[in-house]
Parts: sequence; structure tokens; C-alpha cells
Amino acid sequence: MTKEIIINATNEETRIAILEDSNLVELFVERPEYERMVGDIYKAKVSRVLPGMQAAFIDIGHEQNAFLHFSDVTESYQGHFADFDQDNGEKNQKKKKNCNVFDVAKKMKKNQDILVQIIKEPIGTKGCRVTTEVSLPGRFLVLIPSHNHIGISKKISNQKERKRLKNIARQILPPNFGLIIRTVAEGVNDKAIKSDLNTLIKSWQKIEKDIKEHPAPKLVYKDMAMASSIIRDLFSADVDKVVIDSRKLMHEIVSYLKYVAPKLAQKVSYYRSKNPIFDEFKIEREIEKMSESKVWLRNGGYLIIEPTEALVSIDVNSGKFIGKQDHENNSLKINLEAAREIARQARLRDLGGLIVIDFIDMNFEENKQKVYNELRREFNKDRSITKIEELSRFGLIEMTRQRVRPSVLRTINDSCPVCDGTGLVPTLNTSVARIERWIQRYRSSRGDRRITIRVPADLYNYMNQGRYNRRLKLMWKYWMKIKLVKDTSINIGEYKVFDRFNKSVINLEK
Repeated sequence: MTKEIIINATNEETRIAILEDSNLVELFVERPEYERMVGDIYKAKVSRVLPGMQAAFIDIGHEQNAFLHFSDVTESYQGHFADFDQDNGEKNQKKKKNCNVFDVAKKMKKNQDILVQIIKEPIGTKGCRVTTEVSLPGRFLVLIPSHNHIGISKKISNQKERKRLKNIARQILPPNFGLIIRTVAEGVNDKAIKSDLNTLIKSWQKIEKDIKEHPAPKLVYKDMAMASSIIRDLFSADVDKVVIDSRKLMHEIVSYLKYVAPKLAQKVSYYRSKNPIFDEFKIEREIEKMSESKVWLRNGGYLIIEPTEALVSIDVNSGKFIGKQDHENNSLKINLEAAREIARQARLRDLGGLIVIDFIDMNFEENKQKVYNELRREFNKDRSITKIEELSRFGLIEMTRQRVRPSVLRTINDSCPVCDGTGLVPTLNTSVARIERWIQRYRSSRGDRRITIRVPADLYNYMNQGRYNRRLKLMWKYWMKIKLVKDTSINIGEYKVFDRFNKSVINLEK
């Protein structure tokens, strides 16, 4: 499998696309007014403690308070502030990962200072989610203050290499720090690993200094910009190339790689063609399709993807597929192709929460198992945590997928101001009926029989169509003089009623 990272940088935004076998599988968009927040660390204040919800709201200086569930609180959460030694003398003892929720509810107080890190960005009306288990990611390591644990990525399968890396970590790790060794550390010498650790410890020392010097709420650590963090986290030996259309960004990334992974720097290249980079790699066309609910499969079938407030529903349809075999085998072929595309779309659109998939019905259990196994195999490529249940007796698969940032569709699109994101607008008949109901209310409360109604162009033409048109029928029915005015500033399905002089809007209490 070939893997490529394509970066397009403009004055307005930076877009990072990840391709697998030339297919777009992930898209990241960062703008100056919307910077990546996951990983940022704040000295914050407890705003409210809600024992009934087993959670607290934390003031980090944003418009919305952050949400801290007690399951995301570690026993060392008070250890960065002076009052900890007075209340609890166990600072140097080995800490458990999580506190008992009842202990947290008793100890956590309003206006108390607390150190938190963002683990999930704001989505919709919800604020960001935070944890007190602070960690600092580097190229090869993740530093976890106030822990004593050393972990190694499960993707490093060689036992000899795992033992080597763990021995290096034990030798260089200072007391009262935990460490996670990342996948890209495989085969890296101890000098590079130690250099990465020293950089992380210096960052932590700066954070501790800022904690002492600044009142809460205060941002004390800002993670890398999106493009740099993706290079840090995703650019490994299995990536074939990185192509960037910005010289400045390319030089920044190459300088970073020469410091942490010199062998990878030669895989970075500058895009010189006049043709837009996303057009050259056929990415722009895929981005345009992302907002469509219908997704065509290569074999002629298609998916319908409908995100809702509660869940994401995905329906698999046979579409144009005409198989040469029996119904069972035809259904299996469509479902297998659909499983591969569903996994790609989930990564690309960053679908999260509960996902329900309605596959085409199959009768044989072995075929159902094949579809389930294919779906799991494809989602194994996904960095987000997923849990997939087997097909139910109704032919549905229920699964969950972790999401830590708003869907990329919300980043590149706004809700339609006319339909308010529903995708529906009133028909012309409905609009005329609404006008008639307004006239009924008006006639029951007012005496003036002359009004002016401003309507959009399509409704104007519809109401004036024919010799005995709808406008005349309303005039005769309610014995009124109605003047219609075409107004291009009025949205579809809307109208405004003015008095006889066409100067002031008439408002009625409904």
C-alpha cells in the first residue's frame, strides 16, 4: 500500500490530505481563526462541581467552560498547586491512574486552580472535554508527569526491540515521570531518544514556571500547528512521500525532520506545477463529494450517509449493480465493497459517536461473518478507537467511533441560512397557503383592505401565473387589494407584508 501526505497552504487555510493507494482517506483543515486545540494545556479554575453528573465544569478562559468527567481525574490533579501539601501528604507516593469519583466530588471545590489538557475539541454547542492526566507528545516519546509507568506501542511487535527500548527508557527517565514509547521509535538509537526526552522535559519545566507566575485561566502549553503535528505523529517510514506547495512550510518541516529523523527529510518535496496541488492529485473532486449523502461504489451500488443528532445512519443499496450470480452472492459482493467504502468515509468525514449500518440482507451466516470481518479489517487502519458489534437479526451493524474534533464538513461548510441545515425549503404551494393564513389573521384583526406583499421571484411568478391567478383568487376571496412585489433580497419560502404605502412592515401576533 502506498501512502502519501499532500499539504496545500494558502493565506486563508492549510489543508492536509492523507492518501492510501491514491485514495483520499483523511482530510485536516486549519484556519487562523480555528486552530487545533487538542493537546493544549491550561492552568484553569473549577467553575462548578456537579456530583450528580460525576463531572465538573472548568473555566479555561474560553466562551464555553470545558467539561471534566471524574473518570478523567487522576489523584495527582492537585499536586501542581501549593494547597496540595496541606490537604494531602501523599505527593511522593505512587499515584493510581484514576480517583474514586466520590473522593473527587468531596475534594474538588469551586474556584480551585487545576491543570487540565484538552482531549476533545468543542463540537456544536458542547464545550471541549479535558483531563487532568497531562502528557507532552514528542517525535519518539510521550512524557507523562507525575507517573512512574513506562509503556511501549503495541505496534512494535519485536520482543527484542521492545526490551531494548524499555531499557533505554529506564536509564534516561528522571523520577516522577512516566513515558510512552511511540511506534516511530523502533530502530532509533538511544541518543535520538534521549534528545527527544530532554526537549520534552524542558517544555515541562517551562509549563511549571508559567503555572507559578500566571493566574488562572492561562494557556501554559500550545501544541504544534496541525501540519507540524501531523508530520510528527503520522510521518513514519511507511509514508512514501510528502508534497507541499508552500516553500516556507516545507522548509519548516524539513528543518524539524533533520533534527528528529534525518532519513525522512529526503521524502519531502516542493510542488512546482502551476496546476493547484489538490487538483493534480484528484483530491479537490473528492472534497466536493464529501457533503453529498449519496456515495457511489465501484461496482454500481451506493451508500446513503445521514448524520443526525443521535447517530449516523448508513444504508447500503444495490443501485446499478447487476450481478451474474444468485441474489446471495450478489448481495455479498455489494456488502463487501460497501464495508471498505464505509471505513474510508468514516475516516474522511470523521464520523463519530453511534453509527448504524444497514447492509443488504443475506441468508447465510458465513456471508454475514465475511462482511463483519471485512469491516473490522478496514477499520483497523483507523487511528480512532472503534467498537463494532456483529450483524443483528435485522441485518444491522452497530458500532461506535471516537471523535476528538468537529467533523471536517463543519469546518469547510456552513449551514444553509434558508433551510437552516435541514436541506428542505417550503414548496410554492406551501408558501401561498402560509400567505393565505396570514391574510385570514390580518382580516380578523385589521380593517385596512390594501396591502403589499414582497416575495422572491419564483413565488411572484407562481402567484401571477395565468389569467385567473392565485393573487386574484385571494383578492376575491378576502375582498382585498393585494399588490405583489418581486424582491430578490428575500429568501426562498419567505415573504414580507407592508402597509398600503409600502413603507412599514405589518407584524401580527400569531
